[in-house]
Amino acid sequence: MLEVTLLAAFYVFVLASFVGFEVITKVPPTLHTPLMSGANAISGITLIGALLIAGQAGGTVGTVLGFLAVVLGTINVVGGLMVTDRMLQMFRRRPDEPDQR
Repeated sequence: MLEVTLLAAFYVFVLASFVGFEVITKVPPTLHTPLMSGANAISGITLIGALLIAGQAGGTVGTVLGFLAVVLGTINVVGGLMVTDRMLQMFRRRPDEPDQR
């Protein structure tokens, strides 16, 4: 029974990977950064879930996988915030730039 569940989970993972790749390659570059900023909130929720799983893991494997999920989730959230900050810097006026009104 466990093999069937594991096989089904792997099947869903592979299909989601293909669909995700196809969707992301179709996004135009002008929309990529704002979409990444929105996805950053979802990554924060994922990070909270990883913290909960890491704290409740019973064995060594669960603890290691939970820790790995926390590390990767943190990298994703920090990277998303850096991209958002860089995007917002593009819209700031330079001090030597005259007002366009």
